[in-house]
Parts: sequence; C-alpha cells; structure tokens
Amino acid sequence: MGAITYKRGREPHGKEHRVIFRNIDREGWDASIGTYLKEGGYEQLKKALKMERAAITEEVKKSGLRGRGGAGFPCGVKWGFIPPTNTKPVYLICNADESEPGTFKDRYILHQDPHQLVEGMAIACFAVGAKLAYIYIREEFPEAAKIVEKAIAEAHQNGFLGKNIQGSGFDLEIYVHRGAGAYICGEETGLIESLEGKRPYPRIKPPYFPAAMGLYLCPTIVNNVETLCHVKHILEMGGEEYAKTGTKNNTGTRILCVSGDVQKPGYFEVEVGKVTMGEVINDLCGGLKAGRELKAVIPGGSSAKVLRADEIYTVGRGDDARKLTIWDIPMDFDTMAACGSMAGSGGVIVMDDSRSMSWVLNNLNNFYAHESCGQCTPCREGSLWMKKITDRIVAGKASPSDIDTLYGVAKNIDGRTICAFGEACSWPTESFVEKFRDELIGDTKPELEGALVNAETLTAAASL
Repeated sequence: MGAITYKRGREPHGKEHRVIFRNIDREGWDASIGTYLKEGGYEQLKKALKMERAAITEEVKKSGLRGRGGAGFPCGVKWGFIPPTNTKPVYLICNADESEPGTFKDRYILHQDPHQLVEGMAIACFAVGAKLAYIYIREEFPEAAKIVEKAIAEAHQNGFLGKNIQGSGFDLEIYVHRGAGAYICGEETGLIESLEGKRPYPRIKPPYFPAAMGLYLCPTIVNNVETLCHVKHILEMGGEEYAKTGTKNNTGTRILCVSGDVQKPGYFEVEVGKVTMGEVINDLCGGLKAGRELKAVIPGGSSAKVLRADEIYTVGRGDDARKLTIWDIPMDFDTMAACGSMAGSGGVIVMDDSRSMSWVLNNLNNFYAHESCGQCTPCREGSLWMKKITDRIVAGKASPSDIDTLYGVAKNIDGRTICAFGEACSWPTESFVEKFRDELIGDTKPELEGALVNAETLTAAASL
C-alpha cells in the first residue's frame, strides 16, 4: 500500500490515529470491491476461515475492544455469552440505526467503506457460528442502504458471501433491513422486535438477553457498525498488539463526532483516552467561536449527562484521586463515567456562553417526547410532561416551582422502565437542573407561582 492522500480540506489532524476511517475522504478511493481488494480487502476473512472459531473470539477478548454504539460493553465478552450447549440457529445483527443526536460516524463507513463492514461482519459471524446476518439501517439513510446492498452483491460475486465461502465449508448470507425512523430501534431488543415485524417494544432483561434469547428467541449478537469494523483490524494486528493502542481498559481507537459551537465541527478518529476534551475543542476543532467562552459539553450523544465548563471533577479514590477541569478530561469510557457522564456514542456537543440552557434542554426534551415508544408509563407520560414544562419555561410561562416538578418527573422515570430509554430521556433533565438550576429558575416568573396558567387546567379544576 502506498502513501495515502486525502481530499483537500479533509486531511486528518495530526492528533488523529486513523484505523476505521483510514479510507474516508481518500483521493482515488471508492466503495467498490475492486478498490477494496487492491488495499488488502478480505484477507483477514480468509485468515479467519482457517482459524478455530474460539481463537477469534479470544483475540477479540485480548484486544479489550468495547462496544462503540453507546454502552461500551466488552465485545468479546458479549460473544462469549452464547450458551455453549446451544442447538438453535445463531444470528448476528449490525446496528446501523445511527439516531443518537450529535452522532454522525457510522454513515461515513456505510457510504464510503462498506466492504470494511461486510468483512468485519463475516469474521464475526464465523466466530460466533452465525449463518445469517442483518444490517439494520435507519430509514433516513436511503443512499447508504443502496451502497451496502451493492457491496453485499459484490461480496457474493467474489466468493466472500454465500455458500462454501472461499472453500471453507462456511455459509453466510447478509441482508439489509431498513427501519422506519424510530430512535428506540437503536436499543438492541427493540431493534430485534422491529426486525421480526413487530412494534419495536424493548424486551425485559432478564430473560431476554439477546445472546441467549434474541431474534426468533435464538442466540443473537448485536453490534454497532464501528465495533464490527474493528474486528478485522484486531485479527490483522493481533489482540495483544491492538490493546497497546489507546489506554488501559479503553483500548483501540474511536471516532468522535463534534458539533456545536466550535470553529471546525466534524469527525475525528483518536486513540481512546490519549486525547483530552481541551485538545478536542482547541486543537482538533480549532477552538470556540470568536469571542465566546465554553459553557458546557454533552460528551457522548444527547442522552449523556451535561458537563459544566467551570466545574472541577474528581477522578479516582483515596491517594489515587485527582482533580480535573473540563479541559483535562481524557476522552475515554471510564474517566467520563467518573466525571458523572458517559462516553456513549462519541457525539460531543459543545455549547458556548451564547446558549440558553433552557432552550437546549427543551430541544432535547422535544426529541425524547417524540421518540418514546410508549410501552412504559413513566417514560410515555414523563417524557411528554418534561417537554411541556420546558415548553413553558422557554415561553416565559413557568413558575420557579416548576423546576422542582421537572426534576421530580425525571427522577421518577430514571430506573423505572424496561429499557435504557428511560435514562436516556431523564438524564439530560436531571443533569441540566443539577448543573444550571439558577439559570433555569431565572427564566421563570415568580408571579406565576400557584397560578392556573391555562384554560385546560382551569376546566379540570372546576370539575373536581
């Protein structure tokens, strides 16, 4: 492979470490299998087909790869959950339902390097014994669905999918399934219900852990696009060598999607934990907009708890405890959790001092009220209540006590739903009220305290 050149204005920053995005925005690169094969494409699949299946899973475990879709769960451990005595068919599902606000990485892989995903999926399927796999693509990615379907057809034509792949005796079919524009289908059991043709109501865990009782109640592995792409690179590098990139317990690279009030928003692939929040904002993104100061950051997609810019964060315990400003926080899973938020999907939303926190929270609440699947009462009712309260705040029709009501509603959703959507919709409200209570109260009107603020309430009160 020769030196790589990138399109003008799309060159990687010096602090990036391109692995998954190595081919994104390359000069002379296209999504065809011919181009992919010239760069060593499908060589790792050929290698995998000559290995013991358990050995592949072991390499993934050694690598320390954690899921890149949001939860950060160890990938190899998840694969190992398939019951050893299983006699049912095993399925693998690629979650390409990239719908977390602030996240825009997987679409670039689907559009520009689909064979990397197909190869990663094929290796993963061989490792877990799956002969049928699905790529669940969100409805809003119509072009991506066409590109991936073409890539699957090309892989078939070249003997990398179908019957007796590369003479190995292993059969595999991959199908594209397009969603219907529902955020809840990013949750793995909701996705499975949708794939089965049902309303995407998430399942209760236990007993419905997908690795044991997933698609059609058979063992199923659900991994994100970026996660599956890492598999081929782990096999190429070896698990132990891969684990040397990134930091302890936070290995490899991950793609950060930075949006909001920065000079150069965009995507950046970095070694996990080797770059701080300050480096992301000031170096990778060229700093804040002219004349502005940092106010807050949502570090892992819209459902992650907000971090306040002027707060000091304590990481570690006892003698190992250290204090960090927001600028010093390493962009890894564990440190972000210790700071009270999460690395999540890698969607970094930067807000400067021009932003109204009431408006930002209301924007998030509108999204989550719209996207609740409605299965669980706390979430179905509570997400809409939070929206209505923040609607009143931004309209100047809320009283100071509404802030306590808002916080109470969020707390009564958190931990009281079947799936993590309850936390996804309540955590923004909880954290915004905790971090910016004074500002939210400042947007209310004390004279409205105790007032009946609309005709609907007045009518309801009269009928009591």
